[in-house]
Amino acid sequence: MSLRVRLVASDPIRRHGLTAVLAEAGHTVAADSPDVVLFDSGPGATPPLESDAPVVVLTDRMPDQPQAGVLPRDVSAAWLDLALRAVAAGLLVRAPWPRESAGFAAAAEESPLTPRETEILTLIGQGMSNKAVARHLGISVHTVKFHLESLFERLGATNRAEAVAKGLLGGVIEL
Repeated sequence: MSLRVRLVASDPIRRHGLTAVLAEAGHTVAADSPDVVLFDSGPGATPPLESDAPVVVLTDRMPDQPQAGVLPRDVSAAWLDLALRAVAAGLLVRAPWPRESAGFAAAAEESPLTPRETEILTLIGQGMSNKAVARHLGISVHTVKFHLESLFERLGATNRAEAVAKGLLGGVIEL
């Protein structure tokens, strides 16, 4: 499957290299009607806020604005091709990021959550209700609520969606 990719890169050397990678993968660089936008974030660049196609951002740090795909700038050609195809198919693509870049003060090898809190956060991220989580884990709904309050505090989150987002951005959970 060949994709039409709008390439946004301010550095001419990076633009040339990415154009070659896209061509090697069988994709076409196109200015109009793209299937996906590939944005290479150099110094001072900001990703497009609105686009007619999903955006994959190549960056050295986690972007503030949500995008369909976020990858490190040193991503391999094979991974970039897979990410572009996945995003064009409607999937979200995220590379693991160090916890510090997502606002976690804990050391990279140390999770800010207990194993049970991580398990509950993963199930919440999968869309389960407190009652469904309790049934799945064989614990009471009150215990689930206790763990949720604890993980909200540890992550600095005020609700379930924010906790899941911080868990994903910090690499604590994967969905």
